[in-house]
Amino acid sequence: MKYRKLGKTGLDVSVLSFGASSLGSLFRETNEEESIRTVHTAVDLGINLIDVSPYYGLTKAETVLGKAIAQIDRDRFILTTKAGRYGDAEFDFSKERIIRSVDESLKRLYTEYIDILYLHDIEFMDFDEGAEGAFLALDALKQSGKIRFFGVSGLPLSVFEKSLAVKEFDSVLSYCHYALNDTSLLDVVPLLEQHGVGLVNASPLSMGLLSTRPAAAWHPAPADIQRLCKEAAEHCASKGADIAKLAVQYATANERIPTTLVSTASPENIRKNIAWTDELMDNELLQEVLDILEPIRNKSWISGRPEYNEKTYV
Repeated sequence: MKYRKLGKTGLDVSVLSFGASSLGSLFRETNEEESIRTVHTAVDLGINLIDVSPYYGLTKAETVLGKAIAQIDRDRFILTTKAGRYGDAEFDFSKERIIRSVDESLKRLYTEYIDILYLHDIEFMDFDEGAEGAFLALDALKQSGKIRFFGVSGLPLSVFEKSLAVKEFDSVLSYCHYALNDTSLLDVVPLLEQHGVGLVNASPLSMGLLSTRPAAAWHPAPADIQRLCKEAAEHCASKGADIAKLAVQYATANERIPTTLVSTASPENIRKNIAWTDELMDNELLQEVLDILEPIRNKSWISGRPEYNEKTYV
């Protein structure tokens, strides 16, 4: 496993990190014992960053993860969770709720502190109200020692530029913007590097689009994105290859992306994902896949309030 610095935090993070959303049965019904073994396998094989949220499985992911990490020495992993989003349409970025959310997460996770707290999907937050409430909560939580570092997460890349214009953050978490079909995250990397902000990239499979299996019914991607991602996956399959392998290798190869989150509740899958990061990428197949995906390159979808989506093209 390779490790890279996460901005000015000074943390060394594994290039592949573990997203615990799957533990909340987001993609399939999961077995708790298998989920716990998956977390243990990830850490034993070198992954040292684990990300979760109370939103995933409506606290199920945090609850299961808490049972898993209670059996691991705390200094073996970096733990990140989120606050502000609690349901599909349930958001609360008030100072009081963010602080209470962290207290609830600490209990579920059986830990005394969170390494990094992210405000979850802030494109659904009224920015001025959030700056007066949630941003102040981050400072209070850091001062109290309940969190070591803080940042923001969201889909529209504009949330990072907008947030950094008014406050210094330690890290940001972006998803679905550095994958085979979308590398627009690179547009904001210079800004993040200028501020010394750590970067966590999530969803190298575009939340399941880069797969021969049908996308989840809830997936917000337009039909053309879903169609061409599936075509690319089927092309890999016709060559005896797995597009998931290519996607993980592609995401972790870029040294300007400190770490990429993958999510699974299968020990076998996490073992495979980790092994892939050490294998050579098939550059000929990569170019063929990029050519298939070229018509939808950097296309995304609307998420959150209109003011955050002015630069989103669908």
